[in-house]
Amino acid sequence: MSTAEQNPVMNTSQAIPPEQSAPADNGGSADQSISAYPRRRSHKRWIILTALVVLAVGGAFLWRYLSGFESTDDAQVDVHLYPVSARVPGYIQKVNVDDNQWVDQGSTLVEIDPKDYEVALARAQATLDTSEAAAKSSNIDVPISSVDTSSQLKFTSSDIKNAEAAIQAAEKQAAAAHARVLEAQAENVKAQDDVARYHSLLAKEEVPKQVYDHAYAAAATDVAAIAAAEADEAAAQQAVVEARSRLTEAEARYEDAQAGPQRVGSTRAKALSATADVNQKRAAVEQAQLNLGYTKIFAPVAGEITKKVVVGLNVDPGEQLLTVTPLDQVWVTANFKETQLKHMRVGQKATIELDSNGRTYHAHVDSIAGGTGPIYSLLPPENATGNYVKIVQRVPVKIVLEPGENRDHQLRPGESVEAKVYLR
Repeated sequence: MSTAEQNPVMNTSQAIPPEQSAPADNGGSADQSISAYPRRRSHKRWIILTALVVLAVGGAFLWRYLSGFESTDDAQVDVHLYPVSARVPGYIQKVNVDDNQWVDQGSTLVEIDPKDYEVALARAQATLDTSEAAAKSSNIDVPISSVDTSSQLKFTSSDIKNAEAAIQAAEKQAAAAHARVLEAQAENVKAQDDVARYHSLLAKEEVPKQVYDHAYAAAATDVAAIAAAEADEAAAQQAVVEARSRLTEAEARYEDAQAGPQRVGSTRAKALSATADVNQKRAAVEQAQLNLGYTKIFAPVAGEITKKVVVGLNVDPGEQLLTVTPLDQVWVTANFKETQLKHMRVGQKATIELDSNGRTYHAHVDSIAGGTGPIYSLLPPENATGNYVKIVQRVPVKIVLEPGENRDHQLRPGESVEAKVYLR
């Protein structure tokens, strides 16, 4: 420090300007001028010190304010677009909306000519009615066949037993009749011998004629008895034959009844097949009803219509007819630098400034993408090279508006916005 600065009283001729100097004979004025200079320098110091303090406090507040949020102008409005397509082929008969028209969810947008599908539904319904009638008849035959088979088995088993008993009885009767024939034949032989013997004795007049006549009558009676016994035997044999015939018939019916369960199974299989056919025809009717319903195309969500078709086109399934833009469901995709994400969290408050009208919208952070934007591109960057240069990447952050913020639908997909996320 110079001598003048250390002792400002000395060398006053250099510190005081000439115009402020006074004659030497005015001693009081000179002393006052010499004492005013330090006061002015003291005031300047206080002003400078105050300015530095103000700048420091302002800088602190400015730093605190600027470090309390992150902002980016690399942001745009996004939304899920709903392309509406046809599910059945046909002729566009009516278009109920215009471009940029607002529609509610469930509104009828496009109508395809339904005549072909009405005819297909009527044909499917008629086929179903026929199948149901056939199935009803088949299902009725199943219990009837089951009852007939069980009753037939019961009756034929009883018939067989009766036929076998009848055969045994007829055989016994035939045996008895044959025994009577043999007995009558034996008695007839004896009677014929008696007639011959009495005839020779009568010729010698050794016996009376009455005895001969009695023997002759007995022989005639025996002949008649033989004839009757032979007739009974023949009848008994015929009864045996008839009984055997009935047994054969009963056994045939029994075998036929035993085949009844197979016939019942076949009938039941036919009934099941008819029921399956009814189900198939019913499914065809339901499909025809669905196809008829698909001729009217409804709005999947509420939104604005863009790129609509016109009447007269023939469309195929999957062909896009128009697009619905749900402006109530928009959000903002803000691409922040990776260096800005250090303190950014889901749920933090945010504001959106729209370039087109300058309005500020309130929002919050919904989610942070799992990777940077280029990593999801068709050809992601490959950094495994010798000339790698570090570049700060940007990460998409989804910011969702608070309820009712876009009630006027001014935020539209694709518009540029400035997003600001408050970290505190």
